Amino acid sequence: MIPLTEDRKMLGYELLASYPGISCFVTTRHGGCSQGNYASLNCTPYTGDEAEAVRRNQEIVCSSLPQRPQELVIPFQTHGTKALVIDGTYLHATAEERHSMLQGIDALITREPGCCICISTADCIPILLYDRKNAVIAAVHAGWRGTVNYILGHTLDKMRARYGTEGKEVIACIGPGISLSAFEVGDEVYEAFRKNGFQMDYISEWKPATHKYHIDLWAANRLQLLDFGVPSAQVETANICTFTQYEEFFSARRMGIKSGRILSGIMLTHSNGLH
Repeated sequence: MIPLTEDRKMLGYELLASYPGISCFVTTRHGGCSQGNYASLNCTPYTGDEAEAVRRNQEIVCSSLPQRPQELVIPFQTHGTKALVIDGTYLHATAEERHSMLQGIDALITREPGCCICISTADCIPILLYDRKNAVIAAVHAGWRGTVNYILGHTLDKMRARYGTEGKEVIACIGPGISLSAFEVGDEVYEAFRKNGFQMDYISEWKPATHKYHIDLWAANRLQLLDFGVPSAQVETANICTFTQYEEFFSARRMGIKSGRILSGIMLTHSNGLH
């Protein structure tokens, strides 16, 4: 990952930095105005933080980007597998209708320029996708429940059905989240992955020290990308553990769910050749 701002309140991805039609970011905990467990750059409105602090933090993010987004689209995530396409139907809806459309959504897809689609995480895995041929982007929230139910694969399938997305054209970035060494799970979680067909020798490890299985959510999502035909050279993994680096990134396992969230966003800029 590369710093987007001098104060490191926002990071970017090297793979996507080479595409002029794309703007993307991942926030850290720094550079905002929230207090306590939300300190300081919490941009997510669904966590119990003060609404005015969230609004100001969102403004900090928008004004820090090279091109200001028309809006930040932030869904209310529920660890499901539903993906919403942000198109004219959403953009022409009322504020109340938009709010309703974003409930229970864990992935967003769009080809609308200037519309920044976002995912909130704090140990779960944020994944940003760019179909460079069809100028389609997606943001995916993959906690263990979403991962075990193949949310990333489902999102890619939806991109293919709607826009003709092919794996060879996808650039994928797997963001900061909990690492294998930090993510110890109960037997029921291990069994859920095994029963759903995951390569357990590739995505898990038994740790004698903890007497627990540990799951690698980065690897489990990378497998879904490779299965779709995304070349491994077109997948960037941040390799940043939010649980370990909780002073830099929000971690719900450390701080509880009443805490801040990292915001990962991606946007097609108006300079994109297909628009």
